[in-house]
Amino acid sequence: MKLRSIVAAVVLLASAAVLRGDGPKDNLPDNVRQIPPRGIEVSEADATELTRLLDELGDLIKQLHKPGKSPSETARRQRYLPDVEIFYRASRDALRHKEFFKANEVQTAIKQVGTGLERARALLKGEAPWLRQTGLVVRGYRSRIDGSAQPYGLVIPESYGTAGGAPFRLDIWCHGRGEVLSEVNFINQRMRQVGQIHPADTIVLHPYGRYCNAFKFAGEVDVLEALESVQRDYRIDEDKIMMRGFSMGGAACWQFAVHFADRWAAATPGAGFAETAEFLRVFQNEKVRPTWYEQKLWHWYDCTDYAVNLSQCPTIAYSGEFDSQKQAADIMEKALAREEIDLVHLIGPKMKHAYHPESLAQIERMLVDIAAKGRERFPRTIRFSTYTLKYNRAGWVTVDGLKEHWSEARIQAEAAPEGTVTARTSNISDLTFSYPAGWASFDITKPVQVVIDGQNVAGPKPGSDRSWECRLFHSDGKWQLGARPAKADVVRKRHDLQGPIDDAFMNSFVFVRPTGKSANPAFAKWCEAEMQHAITHWRQQFRGDARVIDDTQVDKTVIEKSHLVLWGDADSNAVLRKIAEDLPIGWKNDQIVAGDRKYPSADHALLLIAPNPLNPQRYVVLNSGFTYREYDYLNNARQVPKLPDWAVVDLRTPPNSRYPGKVVAADFFDEEWKLRPPHQKASKPSN
Repeated sequence: MKLRSIVAAVVLLASAAVLRGDGPKDNLPDNVRQIPPRGIEVSEADATELTRLLDELGDLIKQLHKPGKSPSETARRQRYLPDVEIFYRASRDALRHKEFFKANEVQTAIKQVGTGLERARALLKGEAPWLRQTGLVVRGYRSRIDGSAQPYGLVIPESYGTAGGAPFRLDIWCHGRGEVLSEVNFINQRMRQVGQIHPADTIVLHPYGRYCNAFKFAGEVDVLEALESVQRDYRIDEDKIMMRGFSMGGAACWQFAVHFADRWAAATPGAGFAETAEFLRVFQNEKVRPTWYEQKLWHWYDCTDYAVNLSQCPTIAYSGEFDSQKQAADIMEKALAREEIDLVHLIGPKMKHAYHPESLAQIERMLVDIAAKGRERFPRTIRFSTYTLKYNRAGWVTVDGLKEHWSEARIQAEAAPEGTVTARTSNISDLTFSYPAGWASFDITKPVQVVIDGQNVAGPKPGSDRSWECRLFHSDGKWQLGARPAKADVVRKRHDLQGPIDDAFMNSFVFVRPTGKSANPAFAKWCEAEMQHAITHWRQQFRGDARVIDDTQVDKTVIEKSHLVLWGDADSNAVLRKIAEDLPIGWKNDQIVAGDRKYPSADHALLLIAPNPLNPQRYVVLNSGFTYREYDYLNNARQVPKLPDWAVVDLRTPPNSRYPGKVVAADFFDEEWKLRPPHQKASKPSN
């Protein structure tokens, strides 16, 4: 398929994906419109035809799940089956959940199922011709989060050949907000529209992002998993990967740039938002009244807090002169100025929420120059900031432990070729300096001298392969060489095991349904309703099917591979009963005990995340899905965690669009997953 040029009209119009007004009515938590909206009624004839085709495709998918004639054929089927399943899931879910929003979308779905049938028949023959396709290509991958097949789009240039050759530059383009961007509509776009960007000799990846979440949480993982999928099947130059996006996608670009600054050759955010509070005040005209722990948790996605990380990532911001979302680049410009970094900020003259054609052309020219140099994998100097071990590395520096989560941790480290590493740190307890084989420039005959916070530590020598690794931990007021000694009864917070509750839904998780009976009828009723709410909203907002099993079905494999989300209490859930004594907060038959604070179980519920006592490499979560709710769907900047590591909910106040009930206590655990003294400020949610 030959790619068409983007004319000015497309440049001006395509950037504004389906947007809502985001007006004052979206600031009323008691009157929240449904997202996604309820779709149209499908005619009986269309429903019958679509169902017939889905049944046919479903039968072929079942055949493809069976072993092939050889191990290699079986592996090939499993690898490329998501390329078939995306068409089945898209149309099945749109029909099942009333997510056709225009009459012509049904015919679009019928055509897409037809494409799925063609691919399924080819794969049964051991063929996957779409792998050799250029132009617009829709692909899929199997998500590790919930096992669902998730779609993504590609633009493959005509110059790409499958028979071998040089690796290609890759641009990741994150799309704008689209409240009716179902899988059917996303796939249709990616089969019909080149999109805003198509640089010469460049593969463009369009991630779906699991719908309308600003590419946060599971949406963030979607981008990384789609990228992994592309890198398996296409020749990608990993030093020439650009992160790009506009509007909601511009917000995504900011957060990927600051969180993973060492992965990209450059980032070009357009419009969007870069933090929570100021954007909601300016763009949404909202009076923001967070609890103390909600404000702490803004540090997860507030890019202003991580601005120094852009020292490692060339960044070009764009805004329309008259776009209210110019606020994002303006506030990042101020944050970067505090780090003595001057933001390159292109402003489209007289433009509102769209690219100016010449500005976009200028960005493309600048990216060509940046791509010619490529990413600097291991710069001599690293300047890095984080608030969570979720984002813990930059180049040759990895932060393995914090003294206190959700307070700023910083490091500035410099590696001198003559054999000295100098570092200054704050709020960091554990560190690793590491170069892979071939990349350490130190003299391999001498130990590397480490000067950290003014203290001299004799580090190890590089290996003969020119690799080098030095681990350090802070204890008793000084830095010591090596990894922190493990203690049998201590599990420390670490990367991907640091909380809060929402982090459990960024990797494989399973909902564990209770089969017993709770002694507290009010809790049992609340628990069943909240579990169903979590299942429903996982599909609506993150476009997957939560895996749900009974407590009697939890076996060694489940415990090993997945975070366990346990619903119920020790009376009703057998798994919770087994581990209750080992959790940092006690939950007896008659009360919840958090240190010296006690709450009667008859009308209170415990929500919690902690390492699973049955497998400390995974989480256990009690009675919670992701923690933001319907009110927060109305503006992507609101989509941030609403609860920390644990909370106690008073069930006498019913759940609403913001909270699962009245939150009477909530806090973070300390760095050893232990209960902290009560926070100096009372926990008073605004519900």
